[in-house]
Formats: sequence, C-alpha cells, structure tokens
Amino acid sequence: MMEELHSLDPRRQELLEARFTGVGVAKGSGQNESSNQSLCSVGSLSDKELETPEKKVNDQRARKRKADPFDSSQGEIGHKISDYFEFAGGSGPGTSPARGIPPVVRSSPQHSLSNPPVTVSMLALWPFSHTFISQHSAPLLFLPRFLSALVQQGSPSSLSSANTEHSSCSLKPATLHMLHKATQSDLTIEKLTAMENNKNSDLEKKEGRIDDLLRANCDLRRQIDEQQRMLERYKERLNKCVTMSKKLLIEKSKQEKMACRDKSMQDRLRLGHFTTVRHGASFTEQWTDGYAFQNLIKQQERINSQREDIERQRKLLAKRKPPSMAQTPPPSLEQNKRKSKTNGTESEAYAFFFFFFFLIVSGLMSVLFLHPFSILYNLFLCLCRLSQAEYHEQEEIFKLRLGHLKKEEAEIQAELERLERVRNLHIRELKRIHNEDNSQFKDHPTLNDRYLLLHLLGRGGFSEVYKAFDLTEQRYVAVKIHQLNKNWRDEKKENYHKHACREYRIHKELDHPRIVKLYDYFSLDTDSFCTVLEYCEGNDLDFYLKQHKLMSEKEGRSIIMQIVNALKYLNEIRPPIIHYDLKPGNILLVNGTACGEIKITDFGLSKIMDDDSYNSVDGMELTSQGAGTYWYLPPECFVVGKEPPKISNKVDVWSVGVIFYQCLYGRKPFGHNQSQQDILQENTILKATDVQFPPKPVVTPEAKAFIRRCLVYRKEDRIDVHQLASDPFLMPHIRKSVASSGTSGMAMASTSSSSNSSASN
Repeated sequence: MMEELHSLDPRRQELLEARFTGVGVAKGSGQNESSNQSLCSVGSLSDKELETPEKKVNDQRARKRKADPFDSSQGEIGHKISDYFEFAGGSGPGTSPARGIPPVVRSSPQHSLSNPPVTVSMLALWPFSHTFISQHSAPLLFLPRFLSALVQQGSPSSLSSANTEHSSCSLKPATLHMLHKATQSDLTIEKLTAMENNKNSDLEKKEGRIDDLLRANCDLRRQIDEQQRMLERYKERLNKCVTMSKKLLIEKSKQEKMACRDKSMQDRLRLGHFTTVRHGASFTEQWTDGYAFQNLIKQQERINSQREDIERQRKLLAKRKPPSMAQTPPPSLEQNKRKSKTNGTESEAYAFFFFFFFLIVSGLMSVLFLHPFSILYNLFLCLCRLSQAEYHEQEEIFKLRLGHLKKEEAEIQAELERLERVRNLHIRELKRIHNEDNSQFKDHPTLNDRYLLLHLLGRGGFSEVYKAFDLTEQRYVAVKIHQLNKNWRDEKKENYHKHACREYRIHKELDHPRIVKLYDYFSLDTDSFCTVLEYCEGNDLDFYLKQHKLMSEKEGRSIIMQIVNALKYLNEIRPPIIHYDLKPGNILLVNGTACGEIKITDFGLSKIMDDDSYNSVDGMELTSQGAGTYWYLPPECFVVGKEPPKISNKVDVWSVGVIFYQCLYGRKPFGHNQSQQDILQENTILKATDVQFPPKPVVTPEAKAFIRRCLVYRKEDRIDVHQLASDPFLMPHIRKSVASSGTSGMAMASTSSSSNSSASN
C-alpha cells in the first residue's frame, strides 16, 4: 500500500491531505476534476463547505497576514502529505495511499460528487476519520495503518471496534456528525447490520427458491424431453403399425379379389356369361345360360315328354275300360264265371275276325292314299277290352307315374329358382368386377392420407362406393366417390356439387341408430369429391327381396317399426326433414337378414321443412317433380298443374305402406312389372285409389288395415308420421290389449247366445 502512496500524483496528495485535515486547497484546485474523488465522499457538492465550516468568504479587501503553514488557500505549497509517511519501500514518492484500498471502499473514477457510491462501511468510517484527522493532522502517521486496517477488516464488526476504540477522543463530534443532514439517516450500525443480515437472509432464501425452481425446471425439461422422445418412439411405432396394417389389408383385399374372380370364372361355365352379339352396325351383350340351366331344361323336357306319353296311354286305357256292371243285374258267381269265359272266347274270336277284316279293308284303302292304321288299332283296342282288375291296375300305375313326374318337376322348378337367384348374384358380381377393373381407384389408393380403398361395392350413375379402412379411427367405412362428367357445363357441375353439399349438410347433423352416419366430406379435385359413410356388412332390402321374394309378417313388421322410428326422429328435429326416397334399395340390413337391425341411407332427395317454405296446412312445394322412384311415391307427387304440388311427411307414410306390402306379398301394390316410363304414361299411381290384396300368402287383417291406412289416396285423409308412430299395429302392448278385448267380447257373445238358446229351450 505504501508503494501505491508513493506513486500518487503530488497534486492529488495535496488534495487528499486537505480533504482529511479540513484545510482548504489552492485557488486553482477547483478546476481539477480529480479533487472531487474522495475516499469518504458522501455524494454532494457541499462537502467542501461541510468539511471547512470555519472558512468564511470576505468580500472586502483585507490586510495581508502571515499565512498559516497549513493553510493552502494562499497559493503557497506547504509540506506534502507524503513527507510525513514513513515508507518501508515502494516505487518512490508520490504514491497515493488510496491505491491500496479495495474497490469496495475506494470510489471509482466514474462517480462524481453528485452521485458517489455509498456503503455501510463508509457511513460508519466517516465521522471517526474526520474528527481524528482534524485533531491529529500534524504527523498523520496513523492514517496508513488505519487505511490498511480498514482494508483488511472490511466487515461491519471491525468498523464497530474501531469506533469504540477511539470513542474517548471523538465521541461528541461523531455524534453530531451522525445527526448531520449529510448522512441522510439516523440508523445505527446495529440496525444497519441487522437490516443487512435480513436482506442477506432474504436474498439467500430467494436464491434458494430460485435454485429450487431451476432444479424443478430442469427436471420438467428432462421429463418433457423424455416424453418427447417417447412420443417420437410411439409415433414411429404407430407409423410402422399403420404401414403393416395397410400392407396386410391390401394383401387380404387382393386375395379376396382373386377368389371372387376364380369363383366368377367357375360360375361362368355353370351359370352363364355375357356374349357380344352383332346386330347390324351395333354390338350388344346377350346372356347365355350355363350347363346347369341347360341340364335343368333337358330334365324339364324329359318330364314333359314322359307326361305326354302317360297321358296318351291313359286315353288308350280309357278306351279299353270294361263296361259298367251297373247296367246288368248282378248274377251269381258261377254264372259270372261261365259268362266271363264264354264272353272272353267269343270276344277273342270276334276280335281276330274283325282284325283280319280290317286288314283287308285297310289294304284296299291304302290304294286310295289313306292311312287307317290308327283307326284300325283303336277299333282293335275297343274289341280287346280289359277286365276291371286289369283296368284299375293300369290306372294306378299311370297315376303313380304322374305323381312322381310332378314331384320331379317341382324339384326342378325349385332348383331353377335357386339357380336364378344365384345367377342374379353372378351377374351382379360380373358387373361389379367389370366396373372395378375399369375404375381409376382399383390400385388401393389412400385418399386424404387416411382412407385406404379396398374393393368396389357398387356403382351408380355418377358415383362409386368403395369399402375402405379408416387408418386414423381403425374402422371400416364406405367411401362414396362422386365423379362429375368433364364434358358438363360449369353450371351443371355447380348444381351437382351444390346438391351434394346440401345432402352432406343434412346428413351430417343426423344422429340416430337407424340412420347411417356420415363421418367426413372432402374434395379430390375440381371434378370429384368424397363422402365417408358408416359401413354396413349386409346387403339392402331390395337385394333380400330379390333373393327370397317375400318374408313373414313378423319380420316385415320389425323392419317397418324401425323405419317408422327413424322417420319419427326426422320429424322431431328442427327443422324437420322429409326423406322422399324411401325404397328397399335405401334400407340396409345390418346383418344381411330380415330379423336384424336396419339403417336408412341416401338423403340425396330429402326436403327440409323450414319455416320459410313449409306450411302446416298445405305443406311445401315439390321443386324436384319427376325425381325419385315412382313405385314408392304417392299420387300427389304426380299431379301436373300451373303450380307445383304440395307435399308433407305423408309422402314417407305412403312409401312405408308400399314397402310393407312388397315385403309381405313379394310384389309392388301398384305398377308391378312396369317401368317408370309406363307408370308416367299410363298414370298408374294417379289411378291407385284402392289397394287389392291377393289371397296368398295369408296375412292378418290388422296388417291389411295398417297398409290401407298408409295407402289412402287423398293426402288429407292419410295419417302423418306422428300418427303412424302411435299406430296400434306397431305397438305390441296395444295390439295385445286389442286382441284380448276382442277375444273377451267374442266369449261374452258366445255365453250370451248360449244363455238365450237355453232360455228358449
């Protein structure tokens, strides 16, 4: 430290001496900026005034006096402060004693008198150092040791011990200085120490809390990193699973396609196939039956020939029928035996005689180009009559043969019907395979990065339905691909797309167990878009009726109950919806059987009964007249006039009646075996004022009454969907109560009639 004091600038040594002794500096010292750098400066420009309070400025010119040797205000340079220091060694004179002070005590050059750094040690040091130096400024030998002790003992405890050591010599001035305005505080060193300790403890707590939070943050970050790595592993594993699922599904689909094509090739020979036939300048496809049908036709021809042969023999047997025994009186047994013998010999003789006679006559007539052999043979049979036993024997044989032929014919007919159903399936499969081979989606593409197409289910006018697999939800779905004709005008494409979007909006909001759910909708390109529907394993009701023709009344009632339940839901939502296209083709059998659940689909022609277009009295206008399936539409849809017809939910009620009739009888009630064009030309539905029921199969009167209530000609007299849902025929408990009341009424009538009869007796 002494070496640093020797290296101090002389001018700065003088300023430091004046600062500690309280003696003013030279006149020119105000221009030196280094004079403001003080070890114990509190931080204001009034420090000079406070350090030299005895100095007064005299405005008048006074008489010069002999200057004090320690007064530096006269401009004379006195002894330097370094002259009083005993150096043990160093770099030479001029070293500042403040160079060895640490930065905590010594103020930095950047601080000015207006804003110096203030510490607790400086506040405690200032009063003691000021009074001590002012009283003992002559040798100032204590200052280096004091400064070195201050540097070595920078703690508040050392400062407090220094204060107590010199309290005897400077207690009063120090107390006065502590209360001076320059200190800006009346806190004691104990309070400051306590505050500093509290601050340090709070700081330690905060630092500990920060450390804990940092450790927790690090733990959370580590957990997040682990979860992120685990998520990446799971994503990679999931992608592998999806890739493997796609691979397995594609392999399975290819195997199923190969099996279907192999079976179709086998059935092609057995059931038949299409052949291209030329008619003039055009080519048409014609169906050719397979060997199974050809064998059945041959068997049918054989049975027909055998039946004709038996019928001819029966006619000949009738000619040889013995005469009736009732015309002659019954003789005795012996007479009968004798007469039979004599009659037999006589008849044989007459027969031979007439036989030779007719041979001669026939020979003569053959000259005239006539062939009387059949006449001759018949006359011979008439003469050679059989006995009654022989006649009955031959008659019984012919009857048995005819019965056996009828049985064979029935079996052949049943086999023919079965083969026809199988042939229909075969034809349908051939068309499906042909459409699938010509489709652009035959190579198992993945649409929308989600739906893997497996195989074609069917094809309509402008759409294809594929069985697909949802890779995200891991379920089978039905993807309906709508493809617009590229040659259409933009207006027609826009109308079709608008129609499909309308169907999507209607179907998307429906949520009922008897209605097929619509999952998704997306576009492929400008000319095609897709709708994703719920997949049902079974076929539709139309396919079932083509295979089985009809069903039992219980099965039909179960299907109608489910349809009516779905219609009730459609009319309870807001706004209500008219399906308008109810038919067996739009009713899906979930299990493929008539005894399971059903689901309604295809809302392409649905009508929304909103408040703007629907009136509870008249209904709403039919804007799409001519659309739909004519066999299942009511008469009001065919009325042609200046204004479009009015419809309501009673349209669906009529469709329910037609479907139930077809399920029970295997045929449509109106326009059966007619095309839609014939129905329009002949006004078949407009003339359908009454429904007729065939005698077979047998149907209960309750079912017939229910069908009549649905097929009422005038819509004003027809029931609506809500009334249909509460119909007694569809409510089991109501039907049982009605049946029990009917049986009890019959029992009461029978008892009353019996009592009346007993009374009359």
